[in-house]
Order: sequence, then structure tokens, then C-alpha cells
Amino acid sequence: MTNKMVTRVEGQKLVLERVFDAPRELVFKAFSEAEHLKHWWGPRGWTLPVCNIDFRPGGVWHYCMKCVDEKQGDFYGMESWGKAVYQEISEPETIVYTDYFSDAEGNVTEGMPSSHITMTFVEHEGKTKVISRGRFESAEALKTVMDMGMEQGITETWDRLEEYLPSIK
Repeated sequence: MTNKMVTRVEGQKLVLERVFDAPRELVFKAFSEAEHLKHWWGPRGWTLPVCNIDFRPGGVWHYCMKCVDEKQGDFYGMESWGKAVYQEISEPETIVYTDYFSDAEGNVTEGMPSSHITMTFVEHEGKTKVISRGRFESAEALKTVMDMGMEQGITETWDRLEEYLPSIK
């Protein structure tokens, strides 16, 4: 991968930036439609067997990532459920949502950190720069998810997106 993700922790904020070699409209589409998310969301060795998305302000994206890679040891067979509640969408520039850990029914998992995410899609020399700004309740909450391997997971997820983008028309 030539386009590496840039990660910055600023107190209770996590800023991620990466340039994708695709037009902004396509990158935005990849983040907003279930048919695309199913192909790339999640770290390597994980699939998205559940992906229900109501992409509008007030809408919810409820999903399940499942580890299908036997080489990942204890993670093999594990499911990780998530839920995003959209606050603001400005196509193809911005997606604002709150991100939660959830269960299979969509109930927020108590005791797990949530974050308020603002994703910005910027045209950048014929490519698209994605900037994700996540604000957590506290620096400790951010540390909790970083300690869970979130940075590696997002890096692998965005690597998969880079590989998938050429197939979107």
C-alpha cells in the first residue's frame, strides 16, 4: 500500500487520515451503501454477515463482523456487533454519526466506549482524502479502544477499501 493511514491521538480525540486513489463520489458511496460495505468493512480475516443500513439523518447502521480466519486463534468464530446512528449527511462531503458497540438486537453495550465521528471526504489531486475525527468521552475511553487493537483494525479495513474501490462503478 502506498497510501498509509496517518493516526493522531489528541487527548480524547482520534484523527485518522488517508488518501484513496478514487473519486470522492465513489469513496463516499463505499461508506454509505450496504452492497459495498459488505466487501471491505472489517479487518483482514473478518466478514460482514449482517449489514443493515438506513443511510439518512436519524437512520441506523447495524452490523456484525465475524472472524472467519482460523489463523487468528481465539478470534476465530468471534462476532463483533456495532451500531452507528447518523446525525448529519452531506453527500459527498460529510458523514457525522455516533458509533457504539452493540448486541445482535442493536442494544448498546453498556460499559463499552462510544464515539462521535465526523468523516470528511476531500478532493485531493484527483484522489480522495478521508479524514475521520472521533471524539470519545475521555482520553481513558479512547485508550480502551486503542488497547483493543482499533488502530490495526482500521488500518486493515481501509487497506481492504483501497483494494475494493477499483471494482465500484
